[in-house]
Amino acid sequence: MELLKDVLVRQLKIIPDDRGFLMEIMRSDWPEYMEFAQTYVTGCYPGVYKAWHYHKKQWDHFICLGGMARVVLYDARPDSPTGGKINVFHIGNLNPALLRIPPHVYHGFTAEGGQTALMVNLPSRLYNYKDPDEFRAPYNDPAIPYDWEAIHG
Repeated sequence: MELLKDVLVRQLKIIPDDRGFLMEIMRSDWPEYMEFAQTYVTGCYPGVYKAWHYHKKQWDHFICLGGMARVVLYDARPDSPTGGKINVFHIGNLNPALLRIPPHVYHGFTAEGGQTALMVNLPSRLYNYKDPDEFRAPYNDPAIPYDWEAIHG
């Protein structure tokens, strides 16, 4: 899959030992790193689509720490060489990864596998309660060429 312009993905490494495990989710010496303003966790129940939205200024850094999530990106940037393209990622317990999402890229996610997906985000800007940098579209917006329904076959 060709990644959308400015999107980065890093496979995360689980380091087990006799006591349990450790997994680094962000390091300042990784190319995905940029200053981040806060950290939060959001959950998505099975059968729910948390989509679509984008930011004009903010970069997001998603890590699914519980369950599995299908994260979908749509490049609506008119000047982007990957404009109009979609990226789909399956991240979480079975595929630990860090996903960097640039401004002006629509994104959303849904839980996979019948359990709640817990997504951690390290956004580059603080959430502004009075003037949020968040622009939404419905999950089934016909302007975005993606169908959230599960693929059976």
